[in-house]
This record gives sequence, structure tokens and C-alpha cells, in this order.
Amino acid sequence: IINVPNFGRLIRSKVLSVKEEEYIVAAKAIGMRDSRILFSHILPNSMTPIIVQGTLAIATAIIEAAALGFLGLGAQAPAPEWGKMLADSRIYLLKAPWTMIFPGLAIMLTVLGFNLMGDGLRDALDPKMKS
Repeated sequence: IINVPNFGRLIRSKVLSVKEEEYIVAAKAIGMRDSRILFSHILPNSMTPIIVQGTLAIATAIIEAAALGFLGLGAQAPAPEWGKMLADSRIYLLKAPWTMIFPGLAIMLTVLGFNLMGDGLRDALDPKMKS
């Protein structure tokens, strides 16, 4: 909910920039309907930055949830949480370092996975990258 204005601003700026492209002006010149221009030209060229921003927002939310859990402000005791696991294993760092390594590694790999997924979706869906 907090990121809705950011997404709205991103969508608006991308649509305004795509709307001024030559192929949109050419489509209007040959008499294409506005709805067809919107769905066949503007939306496909505007969606890739939104997808990338969405995957980055998910990764940021994971890091923020882990940080809140580490500080003790996240989910309470019976719920498993990576940040809480890291906080609870601090006292065992010298005797059993794997108790901190694996939750930290899980956070890192999950965030990296979402970032790579966003990158891959951008590469697969961006019409400008295909040419």
C-alpha cells in the first residue's frame, strides 16, 4: 500500500513517454482506434519497468520484514521468521555459526532470486530488447 504512489508515478511517466513515440503517432495517422493503440502498443512497452519495480518491491519487503524480526518488532514467537532466527542465534555465533549462516543465506538467496526473476522477465517481455 505504501508503494502505490511510486507505482502510479512510474506507470504515468512511462505511458506519457511511450505515447509520444513515432509508432504511436503513425498508428493514429492511419486511423487505428485508441483502445487498439493502448492494448497493442502502449501497454506492452510500459509493463516492463513496472514488473521490475514490483520484483524489487517484493525483495525490499523481505529484507524489511527480516530486519523488523531481527529487532524484535516482527512476528511473535511461535511464527518462524528469518530475522527472529538470526536474532536468536546471535548467542551461538562462536559455537554454532551455521545457526546464523543458514537464515542469512535464505534471505540473501530469496532476495537474489526475486531480483534475477525481475531481470529475466524484463529481458523476456521488453519489446525493445527483442529487436
